[in-house]
Amino acid sequence: MLDRINYLWRLVGTGISFFLFGAVGVFFWGVLFPLIEKFLGKGIQKKLRSRALMHWICRIYMDFMRSIGILAYEVRGGGQINAPGRLVIANHPSLLDVVFLIAQIRNATCIVKPALADNPFMRIPIHAVGYVYAEEPEALVEVCAKELREGCSLIIFPEGTRTTPGKPIKFRRGAAAIALQARAKILPVFISCSPTTLTKREKWYQIPQRKFVLSLHVGDDIDVGAIEGNASRSLATRSITQQLERYFIEQQAHHGKH
Repeated sequence: MLDRINYLWRLVGTGISFFLFGAVGVFFWGVLFPLIEKFLGKGIQKKLRSRALMHWICRIYMDFMRSIGILAYEVRGGGQINAPGRLVIANHPSLLDVVFLIAQIRNATCIVKPALADNPFMRIPIHAVGYVYAEEPEALVEVCAKELREGCSLIIFPEGTRTTPGKPIKFRRGAAAIALQARAKILPVFISCSPTTLTKREKWYQIPQRKFVLSLHVGDDIDVGAIEGNASRSLATRSITQQLERYFIEQQAHHGKH
C-alpha cells in the first residue's frame, strides 16, 4: 500500500515538475527577464550574468524535484567541472541531463538548433545566455571554439541523441573537431541514471517503480594537443573520438554493475 502511494505521489510530482518547467520558463524568460535585462549589463558581462542566472534556475529546479521525492542526485569528482575553457563531453541517458549539467556549471553554454533561436518562447534566453547555433558545420565549429577560448564550458552530447539503454555508445566526430580547433581540454563526464527513466523511448509518465538517482562522474582532463602530435587533423579527430568512445563504454560497463 505504501509503495503504491509513493508511486502515485512521484507520478503527480513528475507531472507538476514538467508543468513548472514549461510554465515558469515561459513566465520568467517572457515576462520577468525583459524587466531585469537592462540591469545585467552588455556584451560579455550580460552573457556571464545570464548564464549564472540560468545556472541557479536549473539548480533550484533540480533541488525542487529532489525535495518532493522524485529523484536523488550526486556529483563525484566534481572539482574540475567549473574549470574555464573546458569542452564538457557527456553521455545522454535521460531528458534531464542538460539541466543537471547546467545546474553544476556556472558558465555553461550548449549547442541548439538554429530554428530554436527564432522560436518566440526560446529566442530571449538563447540570445541572452549566448547558446551556440549556426547553419553551417564549419561555422558552428568556429563559434564553439571562440566560446571555449573566452573561457566558457561548452556542453556536448556526442551521441547526438539520448543514449539507448542496452546499446553501445557511439560518438560523432564533431566534438573532437571543436576541441582541436579551440585547442581546448576535454572534460569527460559520465552520467548514470538508476533505474533508467526519461529515455528516448519513454514518456514522462512512464516513471520507474522507485525513486531514481542521477549521478555525475567527472573524469580527468584530456589534452587533445598531446593526442594530435604530428598526425593530420582528420586522423587526430578520429583518434580522439575513438578514445572518448572507449572511455565512456568502460564507464558504462563499470557503472552498469552497480
